[in-house]
This record gives sequence, structure tokens and C-alpha cells, in this order.
Amino acid sequence: MTDSPGIVLTIVAFIAVIGPLVFVHELGHYLVARLFGVKAETFSIGVGKELAHWVDKRGTRWRLAALPLGGYVKFAGDMNAASQPGTEWLHLSPDERAECFPAKPLWQRALIVAAGPAINFLFAIVILAGFAMFYGQNVTPPVVNTMIEGAAAEQAGMRIGDRILAIDDRKIERFDQLSQAVFYRPDENADFTIERDGAVVHLPVRIGVRTEIDRFGNEYRIGLIGVQSPASELRDVSLIEAPGVAIERTGAIVRLMVSTLGQVISGRRSLDELGGPLKIAQISGEQAGRGAEQFIFFMALISINLGFINILPIPMLDGGHLLFYGIEAIARKPVSPVVQEWAYRSGLALLLSLMLFVTFNDLSSFGVWKGLSGLIG
Repeated sequence: MTDSPGIVLTIVAFIAVIGPLVFVHELGHYLVARLFGVKAETFSIGVGKELAHWVDKRGTRWRLAALPLGGYVKFAGDMNAASQPGTEWLHLSPDERAECFPAKPLWQRALIVAAGPAINFLFAIVILAGFAMFYGQNVTPPVVNTMIEGAAAEQAGMRIGDRILAIDDRKIERFDQLSQAVFYRPDENADFTIERDGAVVHLPVRIGVRTEIDRFGNEYRIGLIGVQSPASELRDVSLIEAPGVAIERTGAIVRLMVSTLGQVISGRRSLDELGGPLKIAQISGEQAGRGAEQFIFFMALISINLGFINILPIPMLDGGHLLFYGIEAIARKPVSPVVQEWAYRSGLALLLSLMLFVTFNDLSSFGVWKGLSGLIG
């Protein structure tokens, strides 16, 4: 018997996560563009059919759309909402051209594009800083206090009192970093650097696997080595220290995302584990059911995820634009319109294919295909 947040809570929670985060992302683009004097022709809150709109004194059309799961900013001089450059702006008056996005210096265009992912990271950092101040920081040393008999650590020759200094050259200073380093690496080999009786020892460890099922029925494979720490040590985090702690935690989450992506690409992690909007909606409802703190923390994770995905060098995404600007900076001339057009088409095809794939995975995880096969059989 598993708990279920219910379809209404799931939908509301999903909108409460995705809607504000996409708005914040687009707001980052808008604010930096405004700083550099670029005119925003349209700022859409949501996508799809327009429900209402108003035009501000700068001529920006603010539209409220029917589907509150996205949004976009279209700047003067853009061909479309993906900031693909057009040519019509070249025929405008000098004053109007000066407000167009393509007319701005390369460094300004790059900052405008980078502002979207940057504000998603900043949003998460603010949340994580608040959590650090409220809950403190775990500073438990990564020292082996007890070991589970027969687990990976004992099999590798680890001993009570060993201090774990690094895993695969990744420095370990706290026990929570040790847990994070092995959690997403089930059944993988890792090199542990250990301090033992004043000497440094290297131990090859085959990380163990444990399958867990949460109260919502979700099944997870997690990595563990079978060691426990001394009693947890927490220290208070001041207002001045909180941003630094939050940035460190954000960096750890990004490293985890990079590592997980590398595992998928190398085949060490199954493609079936990739989730899409439906999976995010499901988890949004589950986290809302767990309480406000869990839900807010989940928002921070999704915000980091949104920022990370958008800086990937894929045309149609912010990272694709930044890639073109990098090429332009090196070549001292823009990428040709033909190349950009084909790149945008390829990027769109890639994103649509990925969306279809992860949606298929989502439906599989919900048992839809098994249910359909049962009906057919």
C-alpha cells in the first residue's frame, strides 16, 4: 500500500514549481536586457492561448497565457521567442535599431543570455542559504566509527578509525560529503584515499547497492559502503557565512548532475532513469505531501536543474547561444545565418526527441504500457 498525493495536489504542486522558476529565468534575461537598453517586445507568463495582456510604458506586451508551465521574452530584433536573430531590425530607424538585441556588443548579448541560468542558480542559492541558517551545517568528520559486517567497506579492508580523505581525487572533509559521493554510484569501483595511523592508504572499493522503495512506491538503487560516523556535529551558520555554504552546496549538486550525465552517456546508468515533465509533476506532488520544507528544497533542486540544462551547448537553449557567441568572439565575425538555422533546427529536433523519450520513460514508470498490454492481451 503506497501513499498518493492525489491528482489535484500533483497538478497544483507542479504548476507551483515550474511556473515561478520559468518566470524567474525569463526575468533574468529581461532585467539584464533592460539594463543594457534592449527593448523587450513581449514577456509571456505561460504559453499557449493568451488570456489577458497589458502594455507598459516601454512598449513591452506582458501577456498571461493559458498554460502556466513556461514563458518567454522576445526582444526587439529577434526572429522568434528563442532569440533567433532576424533581419527586419536592420531596416528600422537608428533610434529603434539601438534598442534591438542584435545591435548590442557581443559581451552584452552574452550577459543577457547568461542571466537566465544565472538567476536560477541565484534563486536556489537564496533558498539553500536560508536552510543553512535555519538548520546549521553538518560538520561531522568523515571518520569510520562502525562498519556493517560484510559490506563494501569491510570487504575492501577499511578499519574503525580510518579517516576518508578523498574518493577518486574528490576531497572529502565531512561525513555528509562521503554519503553524497557514494549515494549515486551503486555497484561502481572507486579509489578511496584513507588516513590510517598517520599514513595515507589507497583502497579500491566496490560500492554496494541497496534497493529502497519510498512510501509513494518509487523504487531507487542507491550506493553505500556500510560505514557509520560518530554522533552528528552541527554548527550554526551566520548570515555572512550562509551564501558561501549555499554556493558550496549548489556546486555539489551541479557536480552530481555532471557525474550522473556522464554515467548515462557512458552507459553506467540506464537511460530508463531519465525522467521528464510527468515525473517532475509526480515528485512535485510527493514533495508537497511531505511538507513545506521538502517542497521548497525541491524547488531549489529544480531551479539548479533548470539552470544547468540551459547552459548546455545545445542550439535553442541559452548554452547554444553562448556557444555561437564564443565562436563569434574567436572568429571575429558572427556564425553564418545558414549554419545557425541548421543548428537551431537540429537543436529543436534533439530537444523534441529527448522530450518524447523521457515522456515514454515517465509513462513506463507509471505502468501505462503494462496496463495497455494487459488490455490488448
